[in-house]
Amino acid sequence: MSIKRMSRRPRRNSGIARGLLAGLIGALALDAGAAVAETPEEKGLAIAEEADRRDLGFGDSATVVKMVLSNRHGETSTRELRINTLEVPDPSQGDKSLTVFDHPRDIKGTAFLSFTHIVEADDQWLYLPALKRVKRISSSNKSGPFMGSEFAYEDLSSQEVSKYTYRWLRDEPCGDLQCFVIEQFPVYEHSGYTRQILWMDQAEYRPIKIEFYDRKNDVLKTLTFSDYRHYLDKYWRAHKLFVENHQTGKTTTLEFESIELQVGLNERDFNSAALKRAR
Repeated sequence: MSIKRMSRRPRRNSGIARGLLAGLIGALALDAGAAVAETPEEKGLAIAEEADRRDLGFGDSATVVKMVLSNRHGETSTRELRINTLEVPDPSQGDKSLTVFDHPRDIKGTAFLSFTHIVEADDQWLYLPALKRVKRISSSNKSGPFMGSEFAYEDLSSQEVSKYTYRWLRDEPCGDLQCFVIEQFPVYEHSGYTRQILWMDQAEYRPIKIEFYDRKNDVLKTLTFSDYRHYLDKYWRAHKLFVENHQTGKTTTLEFESIELQVGLNERDFNSAALKRAR
């Protein structure tokens, strides 16, 4: 009797021990999972960082663009321009760009130079050939319309990750693609936007659509990207951007007629002297 009882106790106790151990391991696993689980803010930031990482190293670009402005009555006007961009490797700074208008005649030679910063206001200058002078864009006027278009001056700076804070909202289909939907909030205190909602495709991390909300938190405009093409087997560039202002009924379309990467631009091509000699 005593031998049988002795032989049963270890088996019963070991079963209890195994149960306690399994429960402890399960609890630890849940705690570990909770510790590494992403918050919506962390996931939104991770998506933005991955999109930025995929576009690193393009160096510089030169584009030829047609801009079509349309009012609520369907009346249109067309402008032709060139946009040169220089990638800045310094992570504390953003890229540089120079935009030059070639058509129509009354704005031919108008040039816009932009140095993107992260938290501080971007440095931006506008050269007006009729006045033969350079006008600095005020830090409090970045939300103003650029050359009568539905793009604001702040839209023309490079979209650096640290210029925003982020929050992932959901995943959902966007056309034939599956998209992340994230909310981004401008860090710059004088931004014309309270927030933006961005749809980004999950396969290639390309922006598909952005909704902009004004300072009253009302929907101001929607920007859509289409006709993506692949460059240097790595970089995606949209050849058509369409922005619709929901408050005025006006639209602006940018059609990229040509895009070239790594054409050999350097810092000398992006200074006040370059702004004045742009033709």
